[in-house]
Amino acid sequence: MKRKRIKKNLLFFSVLYLVVGLVLLQSVFSTFYNIYLKTKEKRNFEKQLIELKEKEEELNGTVTKLQNPDYVARYAREKYLYSKDGEIIIRIPEE
Repeated sequence: MKRKRIKKNLLFFSVLYLVVGLVLLQSVFSTFYNIYLKTKEKRNFEKQLIELKEKEEELNGTVTKLQNPDYVARYAREKYLYSKDGEIIIRIPEE
């Protein structure tokens, strides 16, 4: 009688420890997976930041150039085919 009770208790606690262990293991794996996803997301954001900083530098350079009236005049002539009086524009296609 006492042996059956001991075996029941042993079985109960073994199953209980197994369930608690599995829950803890699942929690640890879930946490590590979330850390992995956040690290991956951080790397993507860092790449985006670098690209945006490069774009910002390019745009700042364009703003600086557009403050020069000679550059604006030359840009308008090249891009929009504006010409000075008596000037003829011949456009050569790019290959």
